[in-house]
Amino acid sequence: MIDFPGGPKAFEICAKFCYGMMVTLNAYNVVAARCAAEYLEMTEDVDRGNLIFKIEVFLTSGIFCSWKDSIIALQTTRSLLPWSEELKLVGRCIDSIASKTSVDPANITWSYTYNRKLSVPHKVDDINFQQKIEAVPRDWWVEDICELEIIFYKLIMVSIKSKGRMDGAVIGEALKTYAVRWLPESYDDLVSDDRTRMYKYLVETLIYLLPSDKHGGCPCGFLLKMLKIAVLVGVNDSSREDLVLRISIRLHEVAIKDLFIPAQPPQTTLYDVDLVLCMVNRYVIQEKNNWDSNVERNGIETFGSGKGHGSLLMVGKLIDGYLIEIAHDPNLSVANFIEVASSIPDSVRSSHDGLYKAIDIFLKEHPSVTKAERKKICGVMDVKRLTMDASMHAAQNEQLPLRVVVQVLFFEQLRAAAGVQAVDNNACDTPNLTANTDEECEKPAANDHKSLNKHMSRLKIDELPKNGKLAKQSSKNSKSGAQLLPSRSRRIFYMLWSVGKGHGENRSSDTSGSSHSPTSMVPGDKKSPGSSLRNRRNSVS
Repeated sequence: MIDFPGGPKAFEICAKFCYGMMVTLNAYNVVAARCAAEYLEMTEDVDRGNLIFKIEVFLTSGIFCSWKDSIIALQTTRSLLPWSEELKLVGRCIDSIASKTSVDPANITWSYTYNRKLSVPHKVDDINFQQKIEAVPRDWWVEDICELEIIFYKLIMVSIKSKGRMDGAVIGEALKTYAVRWLPESYDDLVSDDRTRMYKYLVETLIYLLPSDKHGGCPCGFLLKMLKIAVLVGVNDSSREDLVLRISIRLHEVAIKDLFIPAQPPQTTLYDVDLVLCMVNRYVIQEKNNWDSNVERNGIETFGSGKGHGSLLMVGKLIDGYLIEIAHDPNLSVANFIEVASSIPDSVRSSHDGLYKAIDIFLKEHPSVTKAERKKICGVMDVKRLTMDASMHAAQNEQLPLRVVVQVLFFEQLRAAAGVQAVDNNACDTPNLTANTDEECEKPAANDHKSLNKHMSRLKIDELPKNGKLAKQSSKNSKSGAQLLPSRSRRIFYMLWSVGKGHGENRSSDTSGSSHSPTSMVPGDKKSPGSSLRNRRNSVS
């Protein structure tokens, strides 16, 4: 009886049938009884209406017509291999289950398990609410087959996909539900548990079963969670490559926290930066190819500009946010930091504030970086694209190289001067030249110095060197005790301030250490605003 399929209970069923006793068959014992009858050769050749014939009728008219009985019967076939496989009972159970998943939900009359929450609107009347509850969802079958072992689950999902009638989003939901059911919640359990090999096979199978449409189906967050697990359990290269490709296509849907993939030896960083770089580079290449193919139709020449680049801007914010987080890692190298910062084109960044914040954190967390490395790190940032708040912070940042501080102060002065010039133009460019035009044009010129003083107060400077001494401002900011710039930045700002007032035309910077300092860019023969206004007044008169 050791090799007898189904054991003593199956033999008892066959014996009772031979003696004409009543036999009770159900989904739990019918497969074992069928295998035992085959072993005993209880066919029609021996006697008409033998046990095999009666079991086949019961399977066709009873078991395979029922949704849950088909699942139960399939579960019992595992202990009866290879008999159940040779008798094609496994395949028949799978076909029965897969065919029922493709039935129109409106025609579902059998019971099923559905414990997930339905998305119900906040305000609906009682009739609509009841209809919503009673409606059969498209993924009604997902939870019942989650109780199957991965070997049977794979066969069912392959059969469902081969029919081509199931939406990719439903397949993705089924895979997600199965992963939640069988994978541990803690990543530590994946590597500490002795069932790591089983988890590896499970993850590889789920990746294999992903929808064929790489642009949809599974949520991107689920794909990244699968990638984290795949890295930890060490799946094969093809499975990992498939996940990376799918995520790269939809990188704009990713959240920052989803990119924190633990690094594996021999990597020394906290997170797998190289893997993220691979996905970002693929995304940029794909978007660049799509952009080039639509240049003639859209009339856009610059990659990342114009309409339809919202996803690129989202990726830009994503990378800056990721860079801010990994900048705290003491093992992150300068090369990796620069590579991540440069992985996306500047055109997809709305501003460089996030990039500046990442640089500031990195320099604070890595005080041992050399002067040359600091210049390289700051080279990825464009100070002209910093907002006012970021410029104020950068002007007081002792971590930045001196040249960067000079550039920040210089472009802030240019921004203020441009604002003053805009006021002058608005005041002078009037359609009617009346008698008081001269007086109106003289007011902006007289208030030029006051406007620059306001800009200086925005930068929170309390004191400026004047004739070798510190002269106190009369603004409200100085009275409220605003924060002082560092002495280095204060000296540089005064030099640029003098240029803005017309007193520093021929003055060169002795602090920038470069012939390209902002002060050298100011022409020495530039006319003062007052002289230009006087010429304009004479021409009018």
